[in-house]
Parts: sequence; structure tokens; C-alpha cells
Amino acid sequence: MVTSSRKNLPPQPTIAPDWVCPDLRPYWQLAKVKQDTRVVLRCPQTGQRHVFSEWEGFALRYFQGQYTVENVQQRCLTEFSLVDSQLVSQLVCKLIHKGILALDQIPPGNGPRLKSCVQWIDHPDGYWILRNPEDGTYLQVSRRDQEAIAAQVGNGPPSQRPIPRQKWQQLLQMLGSTGMLEGTERQKPPKGKFNPLQLLFFKIPLINPDRWLDRHINKLRWIWTKPVSFLLLAFLSASLVAGIAQSPAILQLGTQLWSQHRAAILVPFVLLAMLVVSIHELGHAFTLKHYGGVVPEIGLLFMCLFPAAYTNTSDSYCLSRWKRVQVVAAGVLTQTIIAAIALWLWILAVPGSSLDIASYLLMLAALFTIALNLNPLAKFDGYHLAVAATGINNLRTRSFKFYQRLFQGKPKRETAADAKVLALYAPLSLFYICSVFGFLFLRLGHWTLTNIPAIALFVVTIWAIYYFLLPETN
Repeated sequence: MVTSSRKNLPPQPTIAPDWVCPDLRPYWQLAKVKQDTRVVLRCPQTGQRHVFSEWEGFALRYFQGQYTVENVQQRCLTEFSLVDSQLVSQLVCKLIHKGILALDQIPPGNGPRLKSCVQWIDHPDGYWILRNPEDGTYLQVSRRDQEAIAAQVGNGPPSQRPIPRQKWQQLLQMLGSTGMLEGTERQKPPKGKFNPLQLLFFKIPLINPDRWLDRHINKLRWIWTKPVSFLLLAFLSASLVAGIAQSPAILQLGTQLWSQHRAAILVPFVLLAMLVVSIHELGHAFTLKHYGGVVPEIGLLFMCLFPAAYTNTSDSYCLSRWKRVQVVAAGVLTQTIIAAIALWLWILAVPGSSLDIASYLLMLAALFTIALNLNPLAKFDGYHLAVAATGINNLRTRSFKFYQRLFQGKPKRETAADAKVLALYAPLSLFYICSVFGFLFLRLGHWTLTNIPAIALFVVTIWAIYYFLLPETN
């Protein structure tokens, strides 16, 4: 029997099967009711609590902004054989009635819709990029997929080529997980348990420099003009000739400084290297800003616990290949200019003076970081330069997947030109990873077993119990 309060409710919208269930996790927490099969949805900020059945609780686990109503319904049918065929649609209406979801979260047309902030970029390399500047996410799709997405969830004309249902479901999931659809947010990878390998590479975001770059970029646009490019080429060429001529003296002074100061010389060297890398990152940032890009983040990067700086230049994926190469190469070019300036200062300085030593160490710091950065087998500028030059995004991942498909006997998805690059890069990358990490582990293991074997064994045992035996908590 329907109560009068239910009769007075406004009519609920019809929920389309391809509507993406919004992400509730930022505002609501799901927990089990003690000594019961039901679940409770709780808002930590307001203290509101709503109880749902076991079936509804199972469905609510997938309100993550990436699964459609049909996806969640199928999962419920797999888990519970007697579940209502309209469970998820009814659950959405129930969430609206309880005020957990708002009616404006149901996009017009009862289906998923692209967010108003999402931008379409027709890339010169023959594909489309969806750019979400608010969440800082990007999605590369083919022209056929772009046509289907624009027709189904955008404002484009009806698609002339129907897309298979399974393919459309995959596209919807990608759009939802990258926060492109109304009611969805960018999905962050699960943190999982702590692994010591995480110490080899991690980032700490610091600031959003975009507004600061906007205020200063017009003062520096002369840097990217042709006359400056020719002057810079002449300056670097002259510096190269002078450096080759002075190479015996450079090597001699390096040997002398090391024999006199040993490890003490490393402190100013490391500080100057950090300064060079910081200026290097500004080269990336200003070049991307010059071409109209967005720089949302600058922070610290730790590699094997050694600090460096990094700049989020993801927006360069929207640029043409040549402009993207310039953005990546700007950092190394900045370091090269610093090394050249330091060389001339060293040549002109009085031998043995403070300027002589400082300029020499600055030159070495710049050259050392250039050599480190140009390595294409590690994810430094050399790698990103290779990605930009070849146009193969996610080069390392795709190279390993290329061999995976090859060994599984699956058909190739790459063009002939890309396949050659991928076939070469994967074995070189694997050899580099095994060599570097093998060397690090052997050295660390030898030092540990020699100096602190008991402590090391205790720490490893505690970590193994934590990682392999204790359950993972969300």
C-alpha cells in the first residue's frame, strides 16, 4: 500500500541504463550495520545516516563515477540471483528522494553528458583529445570515437557510423574515470600498502604557478623569436668550441678540486645542481605557457631519496608535435645555456678565486644534470622527448604491451613505424631497469648485511607481516 507521503512526491526521472552512477565517496561513507546484513550510508560532515538493504549496499559500492546503471545492475545480478531487474534505477530514485543525490545530477535527456568545461581539441597528429581543465585530465580518442562521444554525450550531430555496444561501454567507463561526465570525478589510483620501492620515485606537489606564469609570460615572449634563436645558436656554438679547447684544463681542475676537498666539494655541487634543475623546470613552464598551455603544478621529485623539481606539463599533449618537442627540450636547453654562461665566467675569472670555483662547479652541475636528463630509458626529459618526437604516448607501457600481445599471439594494434620503435624500446628499457635496480639492491643489501644485519632482518620481517598477512584497509 502506498502512503500519502509517497503519493505527494514529485515524479522521479527515468534513469537511462547508460547513465553513469556519480561518485558518492567524497561526501558519504558506506559501512555495515552491526549484527545485520544491511548497510548504512553516513555523511561525516553533517552526521546524516541512511540505512539500505544488503542488495542496495552492494550496488552503492560501485557509485564511483565510472560505472553505468547497467554495469552495476549486471554486477548485482551476478552476486544475487533474485535481485530486482530495476534495482539500481530504483536506488538512484531513492537517493534523490533522500537528498543524497540532486535532480540536477541527472543530466538532460536521462543519459550521461559531458561536463560543460570539457574541451575538444583536434590534434594535428590525427586524433582528438578531450581536455578537462578543472580536473586536469586528458583523454585521447580516435576520430570515430570522437564522433560517437559527441553524438551520445555531447552536442554533436547523430553519428553516421554506429559504435558496438561493448565499445561504447568501454568509452563510457573511460569518460567517467577521467571525470569528463556530469556527476563524475577523476578516479585516483588506490594507495594500497606501503612498498619500499615507492621510495625510489615519488612526488610532493607544492604550488600552482599558472597565474604567476600568466602575469609574467608577456615580458618574456621575445625569447621565442627568430633573432634570439639565431643569437642563441651562435652563442652555444662558440661555447662548444671554447669548451673543447679548454677540456684539458677543465679535467685538470676537477682532479685538483677532488684531491684537495674530497666529499666536501659535493655539498656546493649538489646545491648548484638543485638550482640548475629548478631553473630548468621554469624553462618547461614558460615554454608551455607561451604556447597557451596550463601549468597546474610544480613540486618536488625524489629519486632514490635525492631531491629534484618537477613541472606538470600534461597540457603539452594538446600541442602539435613540434611545439611539444620544444616544451620538453626547453628544460635541457635552459641547462645548456647555464653551462655555457658558467664556462665563460670560469674562463674570465681569476684562477683560484671564488668566482673561478663557483662558476666551474655550476658548469659541472649543469652538464651533469643534462647527461642525467637526456637518458631516454628513465622517465626524465630524454624519455618525454622521445615520446614527443615519435608521437607514441605512454611509450614504455605500450612497448611492453606490444611484446605481451606478440607472445600471446594477438593481432598487432600499432602502425608499422610505431611497432619498430616499440620493439626496440622494450628490451632496452628492461635491461636498464634490471641493471640500475639490480645494482642498487646489491649495494644496499651488501651494506645492510655488513653493518646492521639484525636490525635489517627485524624491519624486513615486520614489513613482510604487514604487507602479506594483514588485510588491506580502505
